[in-house]
Amino acid sequence: MKNKIAITTTSFGDHDEMPLNLLKENGFEIAFNPYGRKLKKEEIIEFCKDVMGIVAGTETLDAEIIKKLTNLKVISRVGTGMDNVDLEAARSSGIKVFNTPDGPTSAVAELTVGLMLDLLRMFSQMDRELRVGKWEKRMGSLLYGKNVGIVGFGRIGKKVAELLKPFGCEIAYTDPYVKDGLLGLKRLSLEELLCWADIISLHVSVKDNKPLIMEKEFKLIKKGSWLVNVSRGGVVDENALYGALKSYHLSGAALDVFEHEPYKGSLIELDNIILTPHIGSYARESRIEMEKQAVENLLSGLKK
Repeated sequence: MKNKIAITTTSFGDHDEMPLNLLKENGFEIAFNPYGRKLKKEEIIEFCKDVMGIVAGTETLDAEIIKKLTNLKVISRVGTGMDNVDLEAARSSGIKVFNTPDGPTSAVAELTVGLMLDLLRMFSQMDRELRVGKWEKRMGSLLYGKNVGIVGFGRIGKKVAELLKPFGCEIAYTDPYVKDGLLGLKRLSLEELLCWADIISLHVSVKDNKPLIMEKEFKLIKKGSWLVNVSRGGVVDENALYGALKSYHLSGAALDVFEHEPYKGSLIELDNIILTPHIGSYARESRIEMEKQAVENLLSGLKK
């Protein structure tokens, strides 16, 4: 059983079996997520109890879980974010942790811009209405000339800015770890950006288990703006977001991520929000590359 690898992401290998074949060629037995969804704590402990490596998704791998996985040597994330892994607990247990930071960049950035266009022109809303017999031509807005504030200016945030430039947007960012003037753009404080932006795009991780955008921050956002979150569900207080959308303080929002997934909450009731099931990296080309990199990282970690 020592050569067993657990794959917790639900769609691994669906579009290219090469990463799976690579594991098999190196003599590993593969165990696939049996639930078809994000694993809960007790499920992770049971499913991964005898594995030496995990090809991981967004499930929580905290200190309690890591301590119980006594055979585990490597965690290899299919994705960028590492906030779901207790890195200190992993180091203390001698577990190597990897991610695939470059793989999803274009896929998430393109989805972000697509969601912005959908919010402004209301494609999804009119499609839903037309399908139930309602023919209504809703007046949308242009992306051209809008102030777009990017919260978090790492790989994905910078790629979003690059994709937006041809649209003639005014772009600024907030990120305490990035200097002012990157890509010729202005860095603002979070408060300044929220007051200034017509569209706010979130590309950050959760810190201290506390949302970055709560009721106080929604009050700073100017009336009629739009919000896009393709980063982490816990970044936005979903109850406060519901209130801002219900009162039309926000014109609309688009979420690809949620605090609890699969999402079944009250935001489903609203027409002025686009909800997608955490598909940021789900572009065939990006997904295949991420899975390949994740397996290569895992194999490299086990050999060292």
